[in-house]
Amino acid sequence: MAGISVRAPSSTANLGPGFDVFGLALDAYFDEVTLERTGGGISILSEGGIPTDPDRNTAGIVARVMMERFGITGGVEIRIRKGVPVGFGMGSSAASAAAAAVAFDGLFDLGLDGDTLVECAGAGERASAGAVHYDNVAASVLGGFVIVRTGPLSVIRVDPPAIPEMDVPPKKTQVSRGAVPERIAMADGVRNLANAAAMVAGFLRGEPEVIGSAIQDVIVEPARKHMIPGFDRVKGDALGAGALGVTISGAGPSVIALLAGSADSGAVADAMRGGFSSAGLGCRTVICGPSGGARPV
Repeated sequence: MAGISVRAPSSTANLGPGFDVFGLALDAYFDEVTLERTGGGISILSEGGIPTDPDRNTAGIVARVMMERFGITGGVEIRIRKGVPVGFGMGSSAASAAAAAVAFDGLFDLGLDGDTLVECAGAGERASAGAVHYDNVAASVLGGFVIVRTGPLSVIRVDPPAIPEMDVPPKKTQVSRGAVPERIAMADGVRNLANAAAMVAGFLRGEPEVIGSAIQDVIVEPARKHMIPGFDRVKGDALGAGALGVTISGAGPSVIALLAGSADSGAVADAMRGGFSSAGLGCRTVICGPSGGARPV
């Protein structure tokens, strides 16, 4: 094979109580990455202001890590078509990393399993997050709802029943992992653990109402919500309009609301827009569903 193109979906991570553990692939946006064999080195072609230095680009880092790990000689040219918005908590860097890992696997016929692909894609997260995090990349690689365990890495995938509603403020908010408390009360840890377990049960049983009721985070969301103007109003209005659950998407500033299939998504979107408007912000809504993982196109 001389070349291959792979498309990977956007994603949301944490989903309330599942900090650094839960991820969900979304069909809202996609990145497409094309890899072609060359005589040597790694070159990157892209538009949209993302770095083309292979050591600062998520796809470039993934390619370099995989070349070294699997003893690949020669080189690759990487072309990236960005579809996932950058910096909005929708897994933009993860989508490129996931597409690059799956494309590299196909180009060199490695036959890697899902956990290995996720591990390789996770290396690319260093370019944007400064450290490896697997929740977004696992969702983009495998699709569906994922549960990530580390030490060693092991990812469980579940087909989701729910339809999320994404609300993205147009103003980029700087959200740092430093806002997450280093110490928590035992009671808060127990409550988040119980909600996380209930969410998994909801996905396994195909019960959106259980998933929505369990999206309650008493640790990370309270520490980060001040970085999203109007968050409490947005959340309250969305719940009042029929959303089953509302929380921050990843590190934000996107806000995700989960709806049952019978819910009025337009009414929820209007309610969320009204909540942001009360804080003097416009916003952009995307009604979307769960997505499959990275696939050749």
